[in-house]
This record gives sequence, C-alpha cells and structure tokens, in this order.
Amino acid sequence: MQAPQFKDFAKEMVDYIANYLENIRDRRVLPEVQPGYLKPLIPAEAPEKPESWEAVMADIERVIMPGVTHWHSPKFHAYFPTANSYPAIVADMLSGAIACIGFTWIASPACTELEVEMLNWLGKMLGLPEEFLASSGGEAGGVIQGTASEATLVALLGAKAKAIKRAQEDHPEWDETTIISKLVGYTSNQSHSSVERAGLLGGVKLRSLKADSNLQLRGETLEAAIKEDLAEGLIPFYAVCTLGTTNTCAFDRLDELGPVGNKYNVWIHVDAAYAGSAFVCPEYRHLMKGIETADSFNFNPHKWMLVNFDCSAMWLKEPYWIVNAFNVDPLYLKHDMQGSAPDYRHWQIPLGRRFRALKLWFVLRLYGVENIQAHIRRHCAFAKQFEALCVADSRFEIFTTVQMGLVCFKLKGSNDLSEALLKKINGRGKIHMVPSKVNDVYFLRMAVCSRFTEAEDIDYSWKEVSAAADELLAEKSKRNVPDGTAMCATVLLTHPISLYLC
Repeated sequence: MQAPQFKDFAKEMVDYIANYLENIRDRRVLPEVQPGYLKPLIPAEAPEKPESWEAVMADIERVIMPGVTHWHSPKFHAYFPTANSYPAIVADMLSGAIACIGFTWIASPACTELEVEMLNWLGKMLGLPEEFLASSGGEAGGVIQGTASEATLVALLGAKAKAIKRAQEDHPEWDETTIISKLVGYTSNQSHSSVERAGLLGGVKLRSLKADSNLQLRGETLEAAIKEDLAEGLIPFYAVCTLGTTNTCAFDRLDELGPVGNKYNVWIHVDAAYAGSAFVCPEYRHLMKGIETADSFNFNPHKWMLVNFDCSAMWLKEPYWIVNAFNVDPLYLKHDMQGSAPDYRHWQIPLGRRFRALKLWFVLRLYGVENIQAHIRRHCAFAKQFEALCVADSRFEIFTTVQMGLVCFKLKGSNDLSEALLKKINGRGKIHMVPSKVNDVYFLRMAVCSRFTEAEDIDYSWKEVSAAADELLAEKSKRNVPDGTAMCATVLLTHPISLYLC
C-alpha cells in the first residue's frame, strides 16, 4: 500500500469509526455468536496475492462486528468503563505512524520527555503531593504502565528490593533466599485479583485481610497483622490500599493505613485504577486523604479519563528502588545521556514501550480540565439517577453505598433470585451487566461506562431491569400457583367475582 491508497483507506476508516461510535446505541450490546463463529467466515490460509482495502472494509461488518461486545454503548454497564475519545484515537494514529520503541531517552527523546511532563500535568490535576512529581526537583516521578495490574507488580518488586536491602544490612548472615522466605505483604479481601497474582509472580507471601462492615481495610487491622507477623519472625514489606474496589467501589482508609505502613517500614501502594480519575474533581479528593504517606500511586486514565487503552499512570516517591530492581544494562542499550533523563525501560516489566504520552497530551489539550471534570460528574449523577429508580421499586434494594459511577443492587430475597435476574437481563441482550458477591451476598453491578450516556439511556436501562424482573417474578409466581380447578377454588375464597374468570 502506498500513500494515495493509505489516504483513501484512512479517510474511509475515519468515517466508519465516527459512524460506528455515533450510532453505537442502536446495536445490540452483547453479541449472539457462539465460540468458533469466526473460523468459517474467513479462509483457512492467508491470501497469496494482496486484496483491496475495499474488500477489507467490507468484511468488518460481516466478520468482526457480529462478535463485538460494544463496550462504548450507553447500554453497556459491565465491569468498569474503558475510556474512548476522538482525540485519543487520533493520537494513537500518530503513535502508530511514528512507531518508536521508547525504551531509552535516545531511542526517541520526545517519547520520554513528553511522558515526564504529562505525568506532571496529570499529577497536578489530581492534587498529588509535590513529592510524587518529577517537577519537585527530587528523585520522584511518574511513568505510564500498561495496566494497573502491572503497576501493582512493579510496586511490589520495588518494595521487595528495598526490604531485601534493609534486611541484608540488619542481618548480613542471611542470604537472599532466607530473606525472601520471610517477606509478607498485605491487601484487603476486597482487592482486585491482580494483587494476589502480583504476589504469586513476585514469589512472596501476601495476606488477605478482612475489610470492615463498610468493606474498607482499616489501619488497626493492618497493624494487628503486622505485629502478628513480626512476632513470628517475618518481615512485613508491602501493603496495597485500594481506592475504589472492583466489587463495590469501596475506599480503604488510606489515612489510617499510610501511617501504619510508615511506622513499620511497609511500602504503601495505592491502587485507584477506576476511581482515581475522579480526583480531578476537588470534591472527591477527601477519599484519598493520607496520600502523602503512600510510596506509590496508580490509576488508569484509560478507564474513566477519555484516554484509550492502554494508559495506566503510576507515580513513585523513590523510583530508584524500581530502577535498581530491573536494571539490566547491555552495551547496545547504553547511551551518552544516561542519568540526565529517565530510561523508562528500568521502570517497567517489558523492554519496549509505545508513545502513549501522545494520548494524554491530545486529550488534556483538546478537552481541558473543566470538560474532564464535567464528564466525571455526569457519570456520578447518572449513577444517582439509577439508584433513585431502584430505591423507588420495592422489589429491589441497594447493596452498599453508591460510589462514583457504580450502583450495586439486587432483588430482595435469595441469591438465586438475583442470579436468575442477571441471566434474564443479559439473555434479553439489550443491556449488559455483570455480578459480584461479597459476604455471600450476590448482587448486580450497574456501571456507567459510555461517554455517550444520557439521562434517557439510564431510564432505558432501568426499564430493561424492571421488565426482566417482571418476567422473572411472573414465571416464579406461575410455578408456585396451583393449576386448574384447584387454582379457581383458591381464588374464589378471596375474590368471588373471579367466578366469571374460571
């Protein structure tokens, strides 16, 4: 393909993308295909001769779209949002064209330097303390990871390296294997599964601590666990504080956990993957009270800040623990400017990295802080709208306090009833939700996900939930009502006029 064909193809694709997104609410949100649907739609082998781009375009609707779950539909309420905006899409086009692999400063100086500055912009937007920012003049700074899962693992490995160094100084007779066997980290039983996975990948023990009745991990719980492990001769080294849990968007008490971590030399990592975007709004910053006590902080602009996947922002007060943990420096990666600017390959698990800072630069400039704030506030208001509709229906109840753009709700009664309701909702295919279960209570999660969502979409989604409940409860009532003459006799006892119906 040469430039003239590329221009035609790209223009056609831009039109297709805009039409797809602007009309996305008209599509069935959940596909109806079965596993293996795609194989018979394409040849068994790649073509020997090139095809036209027009043929490729024609196959998008025939091959791809039947199997797409439309995450950006206003009718999609599963998981948490994945962000999307036109500026970010255009930035990804430019990133793909530049196609640098920015593992060192010299590999593409703009890739590194724009990332440094965008993480400073972003940190200031959230109200992060100066000691997290590269602009502070200290050792701190930010980096774009691929996902919050990566950030959790990177923080754990940095904390591990720091704890090993400290233990070697205190106990020179211990070898590294002995030290690692004594390391123990902590997280809430409400944390994301990626935290447990980070412990497995990092080769250390992680304890799951019980959250309180508000599903928050408290300082006294962490301190009791630390004291218990110290008495056993273990080395507490790492704790994850989740601000906005996946199950219910609960907020651990960072203001309590941070001081405990500082007291016992335990690295405090803050995972605010979803809810961190809300801290761009000053009225939500009380939920990260105590942030100055943390060692690392992470959130995903690619969830709720209009930046397409992947873009997970992470800040570290002392990144040299990460740099030292990951530092493999072969001759072919060295350059004359080492030490004058970050080489981000030392801040992450992979070596290669895309020019992801372009997405932040485009989105922050073309939206501005005030429009990003408005986007967050709209979603939070839509969650309150759905909560009000739910509360007004006596068949339903709210499971826990509504936070941000998430509503956790259930049908009154057994878990089986709410589970059947979800199957009915997703089976109808008009909206899509997923469940969760906390303290043996099964509930549905309604997350506001699409930037296209309007108040009418929330009304539509509630009507779908209500209609599915009508169907379910009618079926349940029919199963429980006697048949034929016996049913008529039962009805006549209380409603004689029903004689005319029997």
